[in-house]
Amino acid sequence: MPGPRVALFVTCLVDMFRPSVGFATVKLLQDAGCTVEAPAAQTCCGQPAWNTGDKETAKAVARAVIATFEGYDYVVVPSGSCGATIAKDYPQMLAGDAWEARARALAERTFEITAFLADVMGVEGVAQAVPAVVTYHDSCSGLRSLGVREQPRRLLASIAGLELREMAESEVCCGFGGTFCVKYPEISDVMVGDKTRAIAETGADLVLAGDLGCLMNMAGKASREGRAFRARHVVEVLAGDLGTPAIGDPG
Repeated sequence: MPGPRVALFVTCLVDMFRPSVGFATVKLLQDAGCTVEAPAAQTCCGQPAWNTGDKETAKAVARAVIATFEGYDYVVVPSGSCGATIAKDYPQMLAGDAWEARARALAERTFEITAFLADVMGVEGVAQAVPAVVTYHDSCSGLRSLGVREQPRRLLASIAGLELREMAESEVCCGFGGTFCVKYPEISDVMVGDKTRAIAETGADLVLAGDLGCLMNMAGKASREGRAFRARHVVEVLAGDLGTPAIGDPG
């Protein structure tokens, strides 16, 4: 019996800064038995407009996303932030609109990648060997909006040679917060400094997370501080892609 037909929502940051995350996501989905497509008509999810109060632009973007993705069994996103926008915000922003029912239908079929693998496809592990010590940062949107916490940890636990060391306050924001870091740069800098210290205290080689914005924020701060650890998206490790330079490294 063929597996589900899954659409990959690539996200703007993955598209522009880290395509390897998209390729790793496709590999994991295919290994789980899914047929994967990345619709060429996809755009931004509309979160920047929604968060800055440009509601009409956000609604227009949401309608375009719905029209592009509603023909698939599932939509999978390598980002808790963008995933939460579609799954949680679209029904709210289009409430009372002619598109509300379509927004709710798409929301019910949209998942963050590790949650989709573990909760929907029943994936219990991956056949990878990664001799590294890692720690995991729980990105705010994935954790608080979508309930993503144990799923990535369960999948990481299946990797041969990998040791997961929990950092202090892994669930505390790294200070990125989308436009928060632009509006309040001094506060954001203090927050990410607290985060990089917590990561370094674990002695981990790598910090992993499910949102590229958080990873770029932490990697940038770590580079300025001269920290030894590197940052990678969790799907890169799950897919065994360690050949791509770490986030923020030249290459």
